[in-house]
Amino acid sequence: MSYKPKTSHFLLPLAFLGLLAALAFLFCTLSSANHHGDMMEHDHDHDHEAAEMHDAVQGIVVKNGYARSNGASAKSGAAFMLIVNYTDADDRLVSVRTNMSQRAELHTHIEDENGVMMMREVKDGFVIPADDGLLLGRGGRHVMMMGLTQPLAQGDVVTLFLTFEAAGEIIVKVPVDLERKASHDHASH
Repeated sequence: MSYKPKTSHFLLPLAFLGLLAALAFLFCTLSSANHHGDMMEHDHDHDHEAAEMHDAVQGIVVKNGYARSNGASAKSGAAFMLIVNYTDADDRLVSVRTNMSQRAELHTHIEDENGVMMMREVKDGFVIPADDGLLLGRGGRHVMMMGLTQPLAQGDVVTLFLTFEAAGEIIVKVPVDLERKASHDHASH
């Protein structure tokens, strides 16, 4: 009779060690992937912060803009928005133009001696305070577009060229929203 070693006694501990090694490798791989995901999330947060910094460096940011008119046959329309100044110095919106109308002006409503509200052009523009914002909304300051070159239809986009004393020209695209109520004009930054 010849002697045959029982290899199963040796294979079981080796298989167990192999299983432990595979589990350790899997754990390290998942941990590394999770860490990589955390880093990607951190990088995404960093990118978001960088975008905010870019806005802050840019100086002027326009938010919540929209345009409207009083129907398809209207010869004029208006645009509204929140203009935020992320700099430490006041700026001034001095003019506006658009390809959607023959003329665009900065307007506000003032009360005449009879208590009647009237729209008037503001030739010296609107101050945008440092580290603050200015709301252009219905019933107050706004962009007036006179001599529309086409009707403003729901969902159209109006391109506005806003000129500031310090920031220069900023191009803003605002949707036409004929359904928005005046109460939704208020917005904060």
